[in-house]
Amino acid sequence: MTAAAELVLTRRTAPASPWRRRLTIGLLNNMPDAALCATERQFGELLHAAADDTEIDLVLIALPGVPRGPRAQARMAGRYLDAAALADAGLDGLIVTGAEPRTARLDEEAYWPALAAVADWTREAGVPTLWSCLAAHAAVLRFDGVERRPLASKISGVFRSGPVSDDPLVAGAPYHFATPHSRLNGLEPDDLARAGYRMLTLSPVAGVDAFARRDGGALQLFLQGHPEYDADTLLREYLRDVGRFLRGERPAHPRTPANYLDPTTEARLARLTERSRADPSPARLAGYEDVLTAARPQRSWRGSAVRLYRGWLAEVAMRAARPARAAS
Repeated sequence: MTAAAELVLTRRTAPASPWRRRLTIGLLNNMPDAALCATERQFGELLHAAADDTEIDLVLIALPGVPRGPRAQARMAGRYLDAAALADAGLDGLIVTGAEPRTARLDEEAYWPALAAVADWTREAGVPTLWSCLAAHAAVLRFDGVERRPLASKISGVFRSGPVSDDPLVAGAPYHFATPHSRLNGLEPDDLARAGYRMLTLSPVAGVDAFARRDGGALQLFLQGHPEYDADTLLREYLRDVGRFLRGERPAHPRTPANYLDPTTEARLARLTERSRADPSPARLAGYEDVLTAARPQRSWRGSAVRLYRGWLAEVAMRAARPARAAS
């Protein structure tokens, strides 16, 4: 695997065994250039936190058709494996991130043929795969023709969801899951259920949070939210969307992320929002920056994120251990 650099996240506390071993996890990073490095780090840190005694080799993978600027291309050169080489990468599991949409339909995106080929391969190879946000929408569209639906307005914030299944990933959860959501589209539970997907967690506000299916025993896990997010990621996305509104690039002022900021910050943002709606101007962005610089959002979802990823890694490890046990 000379074309890919590996980020080795290691905890050595016990000898290797069929249940406590080194796992190779691929990260197909489709996020925009501005979020490329942060995405590498966020998923790497979350896998590390969830890995317990397992060593994780994180292999970075690039999808053809995702537009990249010169700086991102230079950053990725020699570090990212081309998705066409997935079959030879020796992956035990795969994580696929979303990408910035540029068309109304996912199957009209320039990267769709390559992403569809990845989805088909995960089924054929039986590789446990975690599909994140837009990638989850793309996967169910490819697998079963399930269409995502536009929301009335963007959902942004941290939302609680409750387990609705006895699946091993959520069975016995002692608390509700908290997950950041940031999206303009969503999947309907009834549409997914008719296609054979199993709901894992549902939110009364955000809708489907996590759902899954096991094809031939291999777990396909789908997340509409972003448990990997940093404490300030929603804050930075909000500021980006405000800037787009003030420059006339989006029709409506974004809502403040729900269940995320302290009351004082929310009140100050509400005053700024009222003025900006009455008189939008790029010059107002500095006022938002001043308010948000003083904000200190908490990563209240970290425990939920680690628990979910720990369950996913446990299934990846069990599947990876089967050949070793069979040969012993």
